[in-house]
Amino acid sequence: MKLSVAQARALVQAAMEAVGHSAAEAAVIGDHLIDCELRGLSYGGLPRALSVIERIKSATEPKRPIKVRRESPVSASIDGGDQVGYLVAQQATDMAIAKAKASGIAVVGANETWYTGMFSYYLEQVTRAGFVGLIAGSGGHIVAPAGGTEKRFGTNPIAFGFPALDTPIIWDIGTSSIMLAEVLLAMRLEQPLAEGRAYDSQGQPTTDPAAALGGAFTGWGGHKGSGLALVVQLLGMLTGAAAAPDGLRDCGFFLLVIDPNLLSDLDDYKQRVAAYADSLRATRPLDPNLPVRVPFERSAAERAKRLAADEIVVDDAVHNALIKIASL
Repeated sequence: MKLSVAQARALVQAAMEAVGHSAAEAAVIGDHLIDCELRGLSYGGLPRALSVIERIKSATEPKRPIKVRRESPVSASIDGGDQVGYLVAQQATDMAIAKAKASGIAVVGANETWYTGMFSYYLEQVTRAGFVGLIAGSGGHIVAPAGGTEKRFGTNPIAFGFPALDTPIIWDIGTSSIMLAEVLLAMRLEQPLAEGRAYDSQGQPTTDPAAALGGAFTGWGGHKGSGLALVVQLLGMLTGAAAAPDGLRDCGFFLLVIDPNLLSDLDDYKQRVAAYADSLRATRPLDPNLPVRVPFERSAAERAKRLAADEIVVDDAVHNALIKIASL
């Protein structure tokens, strides 16, 4: 099914309102999911909307208001109230940017939330404000550490953002070999996983998404990636999140924002970042047809292309399910 960007956005927002979100909340969630689609990460777009709705419907207790537990001029601790992370992390980002504008630095943590989405979405806002940012997010155990076949980590994404003259440099990765949204979409569409991405509950390699969800995903980067996943888990725990939350809940969201003016000059820093990025692009490539890229460039270019085409392609099963929920 092909939809215009406006049609896709309206569909997602209607579905979110249908499960209890206000129009303003639905717009925040919808903007994040549509940005995933525009940047070519469709598994985090409209299909993720179905996963959000399924999680809301399966909740055994009602969500609570998002609240700030403690706060200082340079910090805040947020209780997400078991609300979806697109709302909680956006509030954390808004607070961190405001505090960094006032004090030059900010650290904001949130827990009791789930599905925080693309960290680069928040870091684009941070870098647009002229700041450097770091985000780390912990979650329920679903990834095996290097050398093991039992789950001990979340998919544990980590991301860094740096302002430049034009396109910022944003590096956003998960520390697992495959992200949860990809596995859920594969299961929804009855498609196998690639080899080497998961173990079943008995520790045997599997390409079955359902078996992977009952077992463990493999990590990214061997022992180095496993060590990075450990660090992310500990940063998530710093927010008050559980080391091993039960199910899809109590994810930790850790955000650090720094004004470059604390250490140097913002305009000069942006110029030097841009010049350094140019030097990376000028690197002699292994394949002349595949020039060296800087992180976030592909994503930004893909978004521009899809916005110009004004087209989002969604699987018919996903589209029909959202139509049914939204009652459009």
